[in-house]
Amino acid sequence: MDYQTIIVKQQNGVGYLTLNRPQQLNSFNELMHQEVAKTLKVWAKDPEIRAVVLSGSGRGFCAGQDLNDRVVDPNAAAPDLGLSIEKYYNPMIQTITEMPKPVICAVNGVAAGAGANIALACDIVIAAESASFIQAFCRLGLVPDSGGTWFLPRLVGRAQAMGLALLGDKVSAQQAKEYGMIWQVVADNQLTIEAEKLAEHLAKQPTYGLSLIKKAIHAAYDNDLSEQLILERDLQRLAGRSEDYREGVQAFMQKRPPQYKGC
Repeated sequence: MDYQTIIVKQQNGVGYLTLNRPQQLNSFNELMHQEVAKTLKVWAKDPEIRAVVLSGSGRGFCAGQDLNDRVVDPNAAAPDLGLSIEKYYNPMIQTITEMPKPVICAVNGVAAGAGANIALACDIVIAAESASFIQAFCRLGLVPDSGGTWFLPRLVGRAQAMGLALLGDKVSAQQAKEYGMIWQVVADNQLTIEAEKLAEHLAKQPTYGLSLIKKAIHAAYDNDLSEQLILERDLQRLAGRSEDYREGVQAFMQKRPPQYKGC
């Protein structure tokens, strides 16, 4: 397909989706929402795509919402910002977190507003040394969306989350790693290489089992211990019936590399 706001590539079992509005710091307009949503939904069901990498072109990952796409007329009725949240941002976050395969975010430059929280919704976040994260909502009198009020407290704790949300301070990539927001910081010129290396590694793993790991960890935020133990039992039962588990055991016994299929 021909895309106007994103770049799409498939290689070695990995789907690469690059936000491509560099002059607007890859901020979202309606068309970008539509193109991203369509691509992610297709990849979620495509057995040939076994891992996904989200990234941004140019000097930033994503500056959140394109405010030029939401011109506020002082003489008109106040806009209902909840409509775009309900129609676009919330479904995107759900798609990323429920994707039955690993989703990596490679953050170059700034990730601000919804852009920061889209990154935090991914399973593994790698950031370039020059990257930064900003909960910019408070500067406009808005509330962190795209899962920000859910992810932040769970990643960094209530005190840090409150400070980040109320002050809107810039957080460097190294600070984000120290806070527990992201997985890894790499040199700027190594970001693409490291993201591809990680994605291709994950694409060769038993991705059905990885999807169950995602489900278990997300559920742990809300379950008590007894509920989580029951969920682990149920998910392990499913994992043990998978072809990937059978292949993993056989490969181990036969002392050969496994050939996983994600089922």
